[in-house]
Amino acid sequence: MVNINGNLLNASEATIALNNRGYAYGDALFETIRVNAGTILFWEEHYFRLMASMRILRMQIPMSFTPEFLQQEIQDLIAQNGFTNSAVRVKITVHRESLGLYTPENNEVGYTITVRPLDNSFYTIDDHRDNEVILYKDYYVNSGLLSTLKTNNKITNVLAGIFAKENGFQNAILLNTNKMVTETINGNLFLVKGNTIKTPPITDGCLKGVLRGQLLEVLKKLPEFTVKEETISPFELQKADELFTTNVIQGIVPITKFRKKIYANQIARRLLGTLNAKIRLS
Repeated sequence: MVNINGNLLNASEATIALNNRGYAYGDALFETIRVNAGTILFWEEHYFRLMASMRILRMQIPMSFTPEFLQQEIQDLIAQNGFTNSAVRVKITVHRESLGLYTPENNEVGYTITVRPLDNSFYTIDDHRDNEVILYKDYYVNSGLLSTLKTNNKITNVLAGIFAKENGFQNAILLNTNKMVTETINGNLFLVKGNTIKTPPITDGCLKGVLRGQLLEVLKKLPEFTVKEETISPFELQKADELFTTNVIQGIVPITKFRKKIYANQIARRLLGTLNAKIRLS
């Protein structure tokens, strides 16, 4: 079942209008959330990112959109699908409801919520999984505020994903208009060199990822590492000891190879263990 504007419907009965602004103009944003056995991970961070994104897009936030209301909507949908004791991927999409052409007539919104089961209750690293990446240079990410939001305008990521698949790679690294590293097609990028761990700053156009923020908090408590939110040049990639990506569904995913460089994953494994411990205690 899915939730459309608070109504629970069978997936086969769920429809949206052809003039839905999210479909017609990409006038929508979304949150992808992980739920473990009924516990919504990092819910406060997801909620405030959603509210902040709606304000940036000048959407009218309904009075009913409280943390408690949306949390209950998520949990009710999970229960209706029989996933209460499972790990679940939840996607909340918010779109503007106006019927206007290009220029919206109002800023009122509608929303949908969908759920899908996941295989593991906690984050894991698959040692047998190749994750070779390539630089994607056909199109670039803008170094602006809109690039940091999870909007429906993800065509660069989509094209990069197709490019990677067609060329036999598992992921692609995106560059911004300054030809600097921003992220991968589905997550934030971290680079490890010795005891220094770097990730591109938000000002370079990378997504303001929830797990990115959580990992930066974890790293601040580990004095043996120097953490930098700093621009990363493509030339630094092959000099790194490790590269890994982060997102709330997969956790930490080590990159195994870029060009001729084979990467280790010891730091990624350690950080994943610390992250899972934090989740268990939350």
